Amino acid sequence: MIANAVIILILAALIAAGVWRIYRTIRYGSSCCGTGGAMDKKIRVKDRNKSHYPYSYRVRVDGMVCAGCARRVENAFNAGGELWAKVDLEHKEVRVLAKKEMGREGFTELLKGTSYTLLEVS
Repeated sequence: MIANAVIILILAALIAAGVWRIYRTIRYGSSCCGTGGAMDKKIRVKDRNKSHYPYSYRVRVDGMVCAGCARRVENAFNAGGELWAKVDLEHKEVRVLAKKEMGREGFTELLKGTSYTLLEVS
């Protein structure tokens, strides 16, 4: 009888945890990154004329695993107004258009303070 009660309590706790997780996912959005909140608001590039961006880069970034990660990396690049970045999550790379020439150090600086690592710039 006591064993049945313990099993019922364990099952009730598991069901409650599942319901709580579903509620939080619906209410706050989902993120694999442990942020627990909604996805960051996308920073849109104001200058969308590609001819204003004479430099093009392919930047490989390690640590991106979900759409939330991709949004954070894009926002880090797009925040300054001199770059226009688009993440290809499947290939873990960012295609970047730039108004001025940039080196590896510049891209590394943009990712400073995030949990992502620059692997390669080409």
